[in-house]
Amino acid sequence: MMNQYPGNLSANRMAELAAARFEQITARNSQKLMLRLQQGVWLYLLLLLFEGALRKWFLTPLATPLLIIRDPVAIWLIAMCWQKKLFQPSYSLPLMTIIGVLGLIFAVTIGHGNPFVAIFGARILLIHFPMIFVVEALFTRKDVIKIGKFLLMVAIPMMVLISLQFYSPQSAWVNRGVGGDEAGAGFSGAMGYFRPPGTFSFTNGTTLFFSLVGPYVLYFWLNPENIKKWVLIGATMALLVAIPLSISRALLFQTLIAVMFCMFAGSSNPKYAGKLFGALGGLVVLVLILSQTSIVGGAIEVFLARFDSANESEGGMEGVFVDRFLGGLLGAFTTTSALPLWGYGIGMGTNVGSMLLTGGVTFLIAEGEWGRTIGELGPILGLGVVFIRIAMSFNLAFLSFNRLRREGDMLAWMLVSDCFLLLAQGQWGQPTALGFSVFVAGLVLASLREDEEEITTGTYQEVSS
Repeated sequence: MMNQYPGNLSANRMAELAAARFEQITARNSQKLMLRLQQGVWLYLLLLLFEGALRKWFLTPLATPLLIIRDPVAIWLIAMCWQKKLFQPSYSLPLMTIIGVLGLIFAVTIGHGNPFVAIFGARILLIHFPMIFVVEALFTRKDVIKIGKFLLMVAIPMMVLISLQFYSPQSAWVNRGVGGDEAGAGFSGAMGYFRPPGTFSFTNGTTLFFSLVGPYVLYFWLNPENIKKWVLIGATMALLVAIPLSISRALLFQTLIAVMFCMFAGSSNPKYAGKLFGALGGLVVLVLILSQTSIVGGAIEVFLARFDSANESEGGMEGVFVDRFLGGLLGAFTTTSALPLWGYGIGMGTNVGSMLLTGGVTFLIAEGEWGRTIGELGPILGLGVVFIRIAMSFNLAFLSFNRLRREGDMLAWMLVSDCFLLLAQGQWGQPTALGFSVFVAGLVLASLREDEEEITTGTYQEVSS
């Protein structure tokens, strides 16, 4: 009996070592899994930014399937996050899933009847909308800042590209359209110049990209310790140059909104006050300098011509704001009584849906996002989607404001300046707008999370459970 006692101690110790080793292996595997999932989110962003370049310049024979190149990535990320129970509790995700499934069923049975159109439409709610919560689950505030640094670095060559596109004929290689179309990818602007699409399939990508760069630029000017000075100055110049080159009033308005959000954040926090005046003063000086250059000066003249002609056709500034930022939302409500109860079928209002159903690109339901949504899904389901999107926009604004007020952290607040309208009434039927909308909303939620080193243990335990 005396000989067995030490042996029992040794066996217990071996069991403890084995258990510790198992925990180490499990933690290491969990870390590798989290890293792969985070890389998947980065891949989603890269495909969002450069999918158009693949379709226009490098993989032109695959232009059509590349339209949904982000879908497999999103499906994998959603499946893994669901399996590992990483999603944060949210009322909107299950509701949108239910609406998406019902919309798919009704479209095939009593709607337009085309299963491919229905699937393309349903993927908006079933595949891409959940990416908001995937980004929230996998990213933290530090990751959101890394995204900002990356976007600011991309903004510099993007500005060079749109400059070449602006001043080059539509037949030039940089202006090739989807599938290598030599007619060009530019969209009519003013004075014979076309709106440049950058690396995107359509010109709205340029507006959406720089609309996201703007809040980050302003944030980093007030928090310059997080970024290299040359990157910040270069990205600031890129943003200011992109506004006239894009010939986009939406980009101008969105940048002004970001400036107003920044001024509010700076004025409400003493530590930002001095930096705010310095940053705004620097922006004014840069604008004055850039406006004297031939590249920017000519673009400003074209932009002003486009601004004047559009204002006249849309009834002045009031008409511009009502059309651009309300998007016919009130009209969507007034026409619900004339719609079928379950709509004409999900996907029918998208460009892909109209192409599959009629052979041409046209607005089969409505040009505005709310009108398209309600027309596809009907008054009950359609209004459900609209109310969920509005509720989420206000919720993100409320959470970001609280973060700013309580902790003086303006990151989420600045991102909301871009996210609010994009999430509430962005054109989800268009893949690029859909991608930016869900990704920016995910960034807002992720920026409200604690930094990675503070949540590592809880995250990995959750993953390994």
